[in-house]
Amino acid sequence: MIDSRESSQTGTDAQAHVHHRRGRWMWWLFAAMALFYLLAEHRAHLFGVLPYLLVLACPLMHRFMHGHHGHRHDHVAEDKGDHHEQP
Repeated sequence: MIDSRESSQTGTDAQAHVHHRRGRWMWWLFAAMALFYLLAEHRAHLFGVLPYLLVLACPLMHRFMHGHHGHRHDHVAEDKGDHHEQP
């Protein structure tokens, strides 16, 4: 027997999904508009900070991109090197 609640719940779930997608689009639209006005009104402040961000990016890139040279803790490679076959 088909329960009438199942079909109404399916319709409600689909409707909730449409509202969720619409809400997500509205949020992205609002974020894009806010970013545009923020950039338009505060362009001088943002461009004044760019040289400092570049200087700050150098040590951060060095730390996160080159910070682990020669410091491998690869136990598999150590185990392979410890066991030599004797003829």
